[in-house]
Amino acid sequence: MRGDLTDAYTVRTALDGIDTVFLIWPLLDTAPAEPLIAELAAAAPRVIYLSSTAIDDASARQSDPIVQVHADMERRLRDAGLNPTVLRSDTLASNTRGWAAQLRAGDVVEGPDIAHTAVVDERDVAASAAEVLLRCQDDSDRTYRLTGPEPLSRADQVAILGAALGRNLRFEPVPVDVAHARMLADGRPEHLVEALLAASTRRPESRLVTDDVERLTGMPARPFAQWAIDHSTEFGRRP
Repeated sequence: MRGDLTDAYTVRTALDGIDTVFLIWPLLDTAPAEPLIAELAAAAPRVIYLSSTAIDDASARQSDPIVQVHADMERRLRDAGLNPTVLRSDTLASNTRGWAAQLRAGDVVEGPDIAHTAVVDERDVAASAAEVLLRCQDDSDRTYRLTGPEPLSRADQVAILGAALGRNLRFEPVPVDVAHARMLADGRPEHLVEALLAASTRRPESRLVTDDVERLTGMPARPFAQWAIDHSTEFGRRP
């Protein structure tokens, strides 16, 4: 069914007869989540929340607005007594699709640089979520950290994608002000642009690699090279 996550009636209707909820919060502010969380608390389903590995549990303030909203949502869900199972995902490989237009036009990817992270295949995140949703054991108040098999920089990702495409690609970082202007010109909302650029400039490098994907699904996390091969036609390669 379609609805508005910030509308209590919509949420209440959607929760009728539901015992398990997989929650992805799409906004950069958690205040609008209050009606949703109140309805979840009243219905008391099992909640699985998709979050971020970039959260620093030792810090009250996170590195950037995107990580902050995930940390705030985790806290709000726990404060409501929902004891969620949390799937903290690393950078999704599918974010690479944002380079498709540049790679159809040439061999250079330009954009703001980011620190190394263990890029994770979104199919592994989906499979992990499905396993948690369908399993019988109680994972309440447990956190899983879903990562790929190795930390990668943006330059690493571009080179790996180039190998899959049979092209010599390179990544060229651009200054924040240039990236800001280009992202606004692409039609992205300013608050989203600010959040994305804050993530690229403030988020620290992460060398975290876990085996949580394998422990949940029984299969090791896919390397980014496999994602690049499987999605190469999206970037101009013929099947």
